[in-house]
Amino acid sequence: MNLLRSLLHMLVMVVTVMPWALAVLVAAPFLSSTQIYWMCVGWLRLAVRSGELILGIRNRITGYENLPVGSTDPAILLVKHQSTWETFCMPTLMPHPLAYVFKKELLYVPFFGWAMARMDMIHIDRSKRAEAFNKVVKQGQRLLDQGTWVIMFPEGTRIARGQQGAYKSGGTRLAVATGAPVIPVAVTSGRCWPRKALIKRPGTVDFSIGQPIPSQGREPDELMREVEAWIEAEMRRLDPEAYR
Repeated sequence: MNLLRSLLHMLVMVVTVMPWALAVLVAAPFLSSTQIYWMCVGWLRLAVRSGELILGIRNRITGYENLPVGSTDPAILLVKHQSTWETFCMPTLMPHPLAYVFKKELLYVPFFGWAMARMDMIHIDRSKRAEAFNKVVKQGQRLLDQGTWVIMFPEGTRIARGQQGAYKSGGTRLAVATGAPVIPVAVTSGRCWPRKALIKRPGTVDFSIGQPIPSQGREPDELMREVEAWIEAEMRRLDPEAYR
């Protein structure tokens, strides 16, 4: 049954992303970047809602009170990464537009990547590290100033449930460079949507939003160690079975 549900959900995403992406491409010249963003988030809401109805995955969010409340208050979200589920969910859960930092190769993915290319996000060439980080700081500062929050996965890739990846300091380097606070987020999506798995399982995914951590006067590596300590401790609290 879980296999059939998983295939049905995949079919829904494939069938709907094509017309949605084409609509974005047609509408993009006539819309602002913010309007394009929320148009794309509409498809993400469909993907998440169909995941709830077809796969039986439910989200449980705690810590909303830790998010900044001002319309232009900056924030850099550093999120635990276990599956595609949080990539889809985070824009639907946050009150501000989000800008992902991602490798430019994703822009060439048919339909999905084409629509992403019309959004005001930060795509980088990982082969040019120094140039890439300078681009992240420049674009990140501009986006933060206009009220868009930057979101990054500090482990860099999806990590299997119960495992811990190497936390890279790119997100905290950006925070120190811009003065924006970092907000750690723990996510237990691996319970239901395992890394690189075809079959998804029904259940509850926790999103735990931590308190903002000031970045001013901090060293990026030391700040990332604090972020890592909070996220990993919170993961063990939320999903103790996975860390036995």
